[in-house]
This record gives sequence, structure tokens and C-alpha cells, in this order.
Amino acid sequence: MSKKKIEERIAFTLFRLLGFSVLALLLALLGFIVYNGAGVLSWEFVSQFPSEGMTAGGIFPAIVGTLCLVVGSMIVAFPLGIMSAIYMVEYAHNVKVARFIRIMTNNLASVPSIVFGLFGMALFVNTLGFGDSILAGSCTLGILALPLVIRTTEEALKAIPDSYRTGSLALGATKLQTIHRVVLPAALPDIMTGLVLSIGRVSGETAPILFTAAAYFLPHLPRSIFDQVMALPYHLYVIATTGVDLEASRPIAYGTALVLITIVLLMNCLAMLLRHYLGRKRAKG
Repeated sequence: MSKKKIEERIAFTLFRLLGFSVLALLLALLGFIVYNGAGVLSWEFVSQFPSEGMTAGGIFPAIVGTLCLVVGSMIVAFPLGIMSAIYMVEYAHNVKVARFIRIMTNNLASVPSIVFGLFGMALFVNTLGFGDSILAGSCTLGILALPLVIRTTEEALKAIPDSYRTGSLALGATKLQTIHRVVLPAALPDIMTGLVLSIGRVSGETAPILFTAAAYFLPHLPRSIFDQVMALPYHLYVIATTGVDLEASRPIAYGTALVLITIVLLMNCLAMLLRHYLGRKRAKG
């Protein structure tokens, strides 16, 4: 066997081992959470309010609050992110301007999440007067997810062949009509990848909602977007660290983590199914 073949086999073996190592790490993490949290799961745990200093009862308000914040953040991040990416790919003919926006987007993605929390508290909670609320938390998480949405949408738009655009323009469509009816539908399955990644990004954040939306305990569900909410990440942080009997609350912490992971996986699966459906629809069309 030649030296090149041996080196190639060694490299492929190394890559394979690294890939399986990542998979094993993920399975170990999920197995640990499932093993410690499965015994807590019950209908009462996911449908009742917490009680006795959050060492008993359920986590239903935190589940509802997390879903409200995730959906709200996607409502904020997706329109802004998609329109920003459309501008950079379709309209920003000045390369320097597009490059500057891209650099700023990358810098925004590297900002620690707690800084987003402080910014959200200063702007949305205090300056705009939203208070600690779903609206303030959703806007803060939306800004947090914005760089990811912009970059994934930008790559999805770049992947569309220019022949789609020129063909549409040759048939008499305007630039806006071409983007709306040709480019975006073709790129939508790949844009959904940004949705999947963004959901995972914002659903587990604690620092931003700590300053803008989360409450320690609420005896009722939110009635409007200006109400505070309980959220699974903050709930998990509280019962695992401060203010309660740690030994009594540890099983609840693992159960809360398991519910949070399950919700994220379910939302990701729904987004992936939608992506697959849109991809098949595009292929048939």
C-alpha cells in the first residue's frame, strides 16, 4: 500500500473517530439528563404550578413562558434578519458597505449574552417603558438571534443561481417581484435552518431574560405581552443554585432540564419537517 493511501486511511479514521466522539458526547449528555430527570416527569409536573418554595408542584407556567419568549423572539428576529440579508445580497451593490455590515453582524454575534441582557434592560425595560415583560424579553432575545438569522439567510440567498433572477427579470418582473416570488421561495428551505438554530440559541438563554422578563414565581399565567413570565432556563437556575433546599430541588432541576431539552428538540423537529416539506414542494414546482 502506498504512503498516500496510508495517510488517507489514517486521516479518514481520525475524522471518523472525532465524529463518533461528538455523537457519544451528545448521547452521554442526553442519557445523563434522562436518567436523572425521567423519574420526576408526570402529568402533574408539566401541568401544575410550583409550590412549597419551588420544591414541589409543577413547571407549567415556566413552559408557557418559555414558549412565549421563543415565539416572540422569532417574530422579532426573522423579519429583521431576512430583510437585512436581502439588502446585503440583492441591493448592496457597494461591496464595502456589504462587507461593513457583515463585519458588524459577526461582531454582534460575539457579544456575550449578558451584555444583551443589560442592553435590553436599558432600552426596552427602562427607556421604552416596556417593563419586565414578554415584549422586552422577546425583543432582547430577538436581537440575540439576529446575527444567526442574517448569516444563514445570506448564505441561502447566495446559493440561489443567478439564472433564476435573470430569467424572472427577462420575463418582465420587477426586482421586488423577483425576490418575493422567485428568490425567497427557492431559498426558504435553507432559511429554515436559521430558524432551527435560532430556536436552540434563544431557548436556553438565562442572562437576557434575567434582566428583562423572568420572574422567580408567578401564581398565574401571563395575560398580555406586558406581563412577566416564568421561564425554564431561569427556573432551572433558581432551583439549582439559590433560595431553596438544594437536595429537595435537585430532581426537579433535572426534570426541568429534561423538559427544556424535549421542547427544543420538538420545536427543531417541527422546523425541520417544515424545511423538508418546503424543499419537496420546491422540487415538485
